[in-house]
Parts: sequence; C-alpha cells; structure tokens
Amino acid sequence: MTSTYGDFPGARPRRLRTTPAMRRMVAETRLHPAELILPVFLREDITKPAPLEAMPGVVQHTRHSLRKAAAEAVEAGVGGIMIYGVPEESKKDATGTAGTDPDGILQVAIRDVRYEVGDDLVIMSDLCLDEYTDHGHCGVLDTEGRVDNDATLERYAEMARVQADAGVHTVGPSGMMDGQVRVIREALDAAGHQDVSILAYTVKYASAFYGPFREAVGSSLKGDRKTYQQDPANVRESLRELRLDLAEGADMVMVKPGLPYLDILRRIADAVDVPVAAYQVSGEYAMIEAAAANGWIDRDRAIMEALTSVRRAGAGMILTYWATEVAQRLNRGE
Repeated sequence: MTSTYGDFPGARPRRLRTTPAMRRMVAETRLHPAELILPVFLREDITKPAPLEAMPGVVQHTRHSLRKAAAEAVEAGVGGIMIYGVPEESKKDATGTAGTDPDGILQVAIRDVRYEVGDDLVIMSDLCLDEYTDHGHCGVLDTEGRVDNDATLERYAEMARVQADAGVHTVGPSGMMDGQVRVIREALDAAGHQDVSILAYTVKYASAFYGPFREAVGSSLKGDRKTYQQDPANVRESLRELRLDLAEGADMVMVKPGLPYLDILRRIADAVDVPVAAYQVSGEYAMIEAAAANGWIDRDRAIMEALTSVRRAGAGMILTYWATEVAQRLNRGE
C-alpha cells in the first residue's frame, strides 16, 4: 500500500489514544468543578434529611444538613447552588403566598446558605410558584382554571424582591411565563437589587424527565404544564424564547432538560454571547442510578460521559445532582 501524508498507514488517529496521559492531553472538552451547580431542597417539616426514593443519594434537607451540603460544595470547588423550598402542605394556597413570605422556607434557606458560605458560592434560587400552590401550577389560575400569565408576573415580581432581600446572588425564573424576565429585572432594580443576576430558564420543555423532581418538591400538580412549557417537537420556538429573554435583560440562559435536548443546547450556545447553562434533570439522574443499581452500566463512567456530552454541546454551566461528587472526583484527577 502506498503511503501519502494523511492516508493510512501514515495517518493513524489511534496514536493520540495510546495512554491515559495522551488522551487527557488532547481532550477537547473538559469538566471543571466551578462549572457545576448543585440543586438542593430544604423541607420545612422534617427533623432529619429525608431520602428521595426516585433519586438515590439525594435528600430533602433540614436547615442543618443544607448548610453542611453548601459547605461541602464550597470545599469541592463547586460553582453554585440552586435552592428549592418545600413548604408544609398546610401552607400551600391558590396564589402561593408562602413563596413571597419573607420568612418562607426558601427565604430561610437563602439566608442560611448565605450565612454559611457568604460569597464563596453563587447562591441561586428557584423563582416559581409551583412548590407553594395547592394546585401545583407555576402561576395563579383564572376563574376557568387556566394559568393567568400577567397575574402570575405580579407574583414573580414579589418573589424576586423577597429572595433578593434574603441575600440571593442569582434568581432563576423557571415558570415560562411570557415577559417574566423583564418584570423581574424591573422589580429587582426598583428595589435596589441591580447586582442580582437573572438565570433565565429560556428553553424549558414539557418533559417526561421531570418525574422524580415532583417527589423532591412535594408537588401538588393537577393536570400538566403544556400550555406554558415548550413542546418537545419544536426548535424555532426555542430561538424565539431566547431572543425575547435576552431583550428583556437575561444575564444567563438555560436549556432544560439537558441530555434529550443537546441539539437545542448547541443551537442556543452558538447564538449567544452570554453564559449558557443546562440542567441535568431528575429523570436523567434517576435513569443512570437505576441502571447502575441493576448492574447494567458502569455508574461512574456513565455520569462523566453524560456530563461531558452536555459540556461538549455548549453548556458553560451544568446543574447536576452529582455536582459535589463529580467535583471531588475531578479534584482527585479521576
């Protein structure tokens, strides 16, 4: 066989795969602890952490265990923490008033974490009503039981103010209401919180992969969220949502879920000059843990492969329930 430059046998891509050191040196995509964000849940009515059946290794925290988790995340070099509040069932109502109570569970969690870690971790908060409404929707309902977009925006403005007052660095509006970023930005600025940033849930699909999360937040959802979350069949809709969020003042944007929407993530990342996040959601986590528990896949390799794929598709930040564990592994050079 005649050999010319670029042809076999002169060209052998396997030369760059010969040893772990070689593969590490030429890797095109790398994970770093600072790019990881840890989602956590603080539950109001428990005295010890409550394990989640559908998400092995994840718990609903007490105030004490949440502070400990935040400190562990800082020690591992994790970049941020996304906090969800889980109120007592008796405190849920039609308009989610517990979500705007300055002493509500999420505001308590923000203050606790800020006291524990200060500015060493980017403290983020879920800005949505679904955890606090007795119907489980992300907004208030009209007389016909439909989510009222504009009435919901008024509630989001209140939520933004109390979360910022509690000391959050970044709010994460996840309700997919039209105009939510603009209303929240205006509310924050009017209250003197110009430095609080907005991580917009710009692309959030009506996904089956959220199932285990409903257990985590004690969801009371009746029906579905297809009238406000995006249709999994659509792409152009995502780009339109992106243009609107950026025009309204989003500092960062997110795609959710992650793994089933890598094509969307790539499109978003190629289109913007702001940081892009992706959320490796509860269903993605649960599938890997369940398959590993049955001996069907190598757990550690699958976790790293899944996260690397999300990073490779364009995410500069990844929300993952494995954030601290993976950061610790990266620090060990694994």
